[in-house]
Amino acid sequence: MFVWRTLRGEWEGIIADPLRQLRRRGLPALSLAFLAAGGVIFFHAIAQHRTGATVVRLLGGVYADLPLWLALLRTPVSLYVPALDLPVWAGITQLFLAFALAELALGRARTLVISYATTLAGTLMVRVMLAIGPAWHGIGLPPEVGQVLDTGPSAAVVGLFTYISVVRRAPIVFTLTGGSMVWESIAVPNLAGREHLIAVGAAIALALFHESRRNRRRPRHEPMPPVVSGPVPARPVMPPGRPSLLA
Repeated sequence: MFVWRTLRGEWEGIIADPLRQLRRRGLPALSLAFLAAGGVIFFHAIAQHRTGATVVRLLGGVYADLPLWLALLRTPVSLYVPALDLPVWAGITQLFLAFALAELALGRARTLVISYATTLAGTLMVRVMLAIGPAWHGIGLPPEVGQVLDTGPSAAVVGLFTYISVVRRAPIVFTLTGGSMVWESIAVPNLAGREHLIAVGAAIALALFHESRRNRRRPRHEPMPPVVSGPVPARPVMPPGRPSLLA
């Protein structure tokens, strides 16, 4: 019964409620999802040519050894730059689904904030790990990692799924998302795995912060007035013909 209630609650919060929002608002409610998927398709098509690959790298290629101002300038565009060693259509499907569910469940503004914040968290933490150096086993990174291309839109996808699972109380989706990232970082210990774990942690922190603010904003119920026991005094009746001061 516990598993059934959990599955039913997650279906209601993750699937049924966004579908109701989609029926009510129509396809314009998926504008971010279409924009994200279209951007990835566009940059992937450009990157198939030598000149286009150079343009994509200069516009959205983020590396840890870049100057910080340049990395911050490229980070928004990096959300549309797919990893060249991964199947692009599988990534586009995940990207569209993550942005669609988030836009319907969270709204457009919060979806943009979460996707950018989780991506930026991974980008900045890599710089911290490089500054620590490889002497700290398991935390620091060697200098050559600074030449590795950033994760692109995958960190935003992981962050959005994690954030939705926390705010919608979906432990199964959370386990599948976070657990797969932990398994990825163990099975393939690379830069992308670390950035995905950082995106999961950042999404959890943002979701808990949002929930704490929402709980503080809830109006407290005013105490009920005390109930007076005993008979209710009757209203005095004035003699006829005499004006009443209570009239």
